[in-house]
Amino acid sequence: MKTLNRVKISPYQLMVIVLLFTIGTSLLVIPSSLAYFAKQDGWIAAAVGGMTGLLIVWLFIAVGNLDPRLTLVQLNDKVFGKWIGKLISLLLVSSLIVAAPPAVLYYLSDFMVTQIIPATPIQSINIVYAVIAVIGVRLGIEVMARSAEILFPWVLLLFIVMVFCILPQTKLEYAQPVLETGVKQLWPAILTFLSIAIFPSITLLMIYPPSLNRPKAAQKAFYTGYVLGCLMMILIVVLCILALGPDLTERSLYPSYILARKISVGKFFQRIEAIMAFMWFISLYFRLTIFLYAIAIGIAQIFNLRDYRPLVIPLGLLTIALSTIIYPNTIYATEWDTYTYIPYTFSIGFVYPLLLLGAASIRKMVGNAK
Repeated sequence: MKTLNRVKISPYQLMVIVLLFTIGTSLLVIPSSLAYFAKQDGWIAAAVGGMTGLLIVWLFIAVGNLDPRLTLVQLNDKVFGKWIGKLISLLLVSSLIVAAPPAVLYYLSDFMVTQIIPATPIQSINIVYAVIAVIGVRLGIEVMARSAEILFPWVLLLFIVMVFCILPQTKLEYAQPVLETGVKQLWPAILTFLSIAIFPSITLLMIYPPSLNRPKAAQKAFYTGYVLGCLMMILIVVLCILALGPDLTERSLYPSYILARKISVGKFFQRIEAIMAFMWFISLYFRLTIFLYAIAIGIAQIFNLRDYRPLVIPLGLLTIALSTIIYPNTIYATEWDTYTYIPYTFSIGFVYPLLLLGAASIRKMVGNAK
């Protein structure tokens, strides 16, 4: 596709995109999920999950290195053959259409109506945010990468300010006793961390490495972006447990937002939870636009279209419609995220790339034998 082959972003821009994509929905959602399974040991699950995620990143990079000129959809055709490859790509893109962008919009609108503007219809929030995302996707990955590059320092600065302001309110006794729930309870928490933070990052293989102007430096950028994003999430989990306690963290839908409410420096610097909301809006925006961009590029490559842009507006409309359907209520969303989302992302983010690497190795051995 000519449109894809023309666009190029720098390794630094990839690093920023990976970081923002990684923290995405994780920034506000992960602490309560980990506390649900591991209680006060949620920070251990986050640390172990973060280290395990490095292996998943290595797996993604290995898949990308099979042919740095091709996206994930094009790799399917090359490795599995034309027809089976297109079938696998259709299944992958279809699952993303149903479960990825609509879920991002749902979390945004649910957060807004439950925490900030309860009288506002959910549909109006979804429409406004989706329109902004559609504009970004139509402008292309280069514009999205430049925007991420500009906004990233502000996200980092606000995060650092929030961490230092909340540290005086932490209590180490909230993290004790260590491993009270046992090692067995850590595993579902670790899988939850991976399913939210790293498995969906396989979508980035629609950008890495064919859209990079320096593919050799892109590997380090991918690792760096993930590590920084992972450290931010681990810090948030630690602060939520130490400042709110494991019980309040588990019971809250968005404990990180409640954490930001606790910030009070003197009697003039307080109630600045908008800091957390602003960071989350930015990271959610780039998670949503990357999903939409990857889906549009994937459909265009499956059907050999010359440009992906005509697909973006229909995808945006479909995302708005599905965002109010996939999660009919908060209870359903919690059940889905706890019991169904983990095996779903595990199959896409771990089993699928392993199969792709295995098939590529077999194909290479058969070719060498001939």
